[in-house]
Amino acid sequence: MPANAICFFHRGRLVEVRDAAPTRTVLQWLREDARCTGTKEGCAEGDCGACTVLVGEPGRGGKLALHSVNACIRLLPTLHGKALFTVEDITAAGSGALHPVQQAMVDCHGSQCGFCTPGFVMSLAACYERHAGTKRRPTRQQLADELAGNLCRCTGYRPILDASQRMFDLPAAPACRSRRPPRRCARCRAARWRTPRRAPRCPGGSTATSRRAR
Repeated sequence: MPANAICFFHRGRLVEVRDAAPTRTVLQWLREDARCTGTKEGCAEGDCGACTVLVGEPGRGGKLALHSVNACIRLLPTLHGKALFTVEDITAAGSGALHPVQQAMVDCHGSQCGFCTPGFVMSLAACYERHAGTKRRPTRQQLADELAGNLCRCTGYRPILDASQRMFDLPAAPACRSRRPPRRCARCRAARWRTPRRAPRCPGGSTATSRRAR
């Protein structure tokens, strides 16, 4: 792997980006190179949250720790050795079922024009993943704090907060069929992922696996 390559997991495979400008943002790469246009550009200054994505990296106990970030001000080189999840990733492909966050937004009428919705969904997905399976649920005020970085100009925040509470009452989204991850290779070492028995899992339950570049 070239010394100047940026290596990270995205859409179930290991991505190598070469010769990228050090100031290129994650949002620019997503929309212009990867053609993942579900992530929106609003303010381009890190204020509105329309571009929210999740960045995953190894956490305690080998679990994937997810953090919501603003893609418009996150520089692409900082993804090296990490995993990138966008709104296209949180629903298991081919399942036909929405993620609990998405379904709750539908049930509670939490979207109007829809431009800010992907950002809200990703912020709530990060919250959902931290609390799902535990006996503790965040309070409405804590959920409001989770959404402090997301702005909505038409729907209003009450139905979105209603959705943030309802998502914990819905069944979990079905997982994608897991693929057996390859053995540790030079790319994985470069990306600083330890050889896992199971590859990093996205919020929708799908398994991110690396593929050899063709």
